[in-house]
Amino acid sequence: MAEKEEIPEPVEKPKDDTPVEKDVSAEKPAGATPPAQEVSAEPSKTVSDSPPSKETNKDARMWGMICHLAALAGIVVPVIGCIIGPLIIWQIKKEEFPFVDKQGKEAVNFQISMSLYLLVSAILWIPLSFVCIGVVIPVAISIVDLIFLLIAAVKANDGEHYRYPLSIRFIK
Repeated sequence: MAEKEEIPEPVEKPKDDTPVEKDVSAEKPAGATPPAQEVSAEPSKTVSDSPPSKETNKDARMWGMICHLAALAGIVVPVIGCIIGPLIIWQIKKEEFPFVDKQGKEAVNFQISMSLYLLVSAILWIPLSFVCIGVVIPVAISIVDLIFLLIAAVKANDGEHYRYPLSIRFIK
């Protein structure tokens, strides 16, 4: 005699359109253990812990770089040029590009901080000149300013969000 093939009965779809979960416990052989899960030593990162994504807009990256490099206006207009340059670029482009808004704040904060450090070193110039470090401190501050300015400009041109070290956050 011919045996009848068993046709599985169709599973009724629930009325609320939720998917029907298949019972996989019946399909597992007896004594089978579930696969081991990998345990990471690092804590899981939340959205706030992850670094901000890179900027992809070419114009935003260019203006972010220009915002950092505008601090070189301090060479032409000493004392305030290094603050005014990034401030002008930031104010013009902050509404158009959020990346320039963040980088402009960073550039302005850093230049204000460096100006304050130079002011303090100028005040201490005479007392420290007797110890022969009065001249070294302003030169060192200027070199640090230039190095971090160039690093920030390159990072901004690559689309990375850069935060200056040694910077006091005046503008948030």
